[in-house]
Amino acid sequence: MSETRIPVGRVLRASNRGFTVGCRVMQPDIPAFGSFVRADARTPDGAIYGLIYDVTVQDDLFVRRFVMVEPPEEVVRDQRENRQVPIEVSVLAVGYRTGDRIVHAIPPQPPVTMDYLYPCSPDEIVAFTRRFDYFRLVLDAPGVPADELIATSLLAAAAARPAEERMDFLVEAGRELTRLLANDLIRLDGLLQRIRSATE
Repeated sequence: MSETRIPVGRVLRASNRGFTVGCRVMQPDIPAFGSFVRADARTPDGAIYGLIYDVTVQDDLFVRRFVMVEPPEEVVRDQRENRQVPIEVSVLAVGYRTGDRIVHAIPPQPPVTMDYLYPCSPDEIVAFTRRFDYFRLVLDAPGVPADELIATSLLAAAAARPAEERMDFLVEAGRELTRLLANDLIRLDGLLQRIRSATE
């Protein structure tokens, strides 16, 4: 399985259900909301998979001093490129890998503090989203914008596939969402509309 080894950042704190990662600067190639990411597990050939559901740019005293004035451009550039306060990336754990087996469940152990978090490669995303069991973990997660997260992650998973497979993949995902949300048709309709509008 092809893996990406350019890290997003390092784990600041973690639990089985999710973790927060600190990174210095958000670059265009750093994953954003809805991106699939991976941390190393404690077992050989293991990994913990997650979805980014929040990115927080923390303030600091230096920034506060300049809010009311127009700082020189070099000060703004330095602050953006050399921040002393990390940008925090919150990740919902949605599965793990042990050997060649991918499980859509809460991982048995969280990653360790200071471990790296990596963006998933297209091959990893395709392998993880061959099934949709992770939907339930997202839908039941407290404090997470679940509908937006599922819609955005599905679009990322579709983009990882060849163009001719994308629509079939999204239709299959829509069927699974229909099964899971059959008793909440308003929520289901809103979620499907989000996916549909992004593909038109």
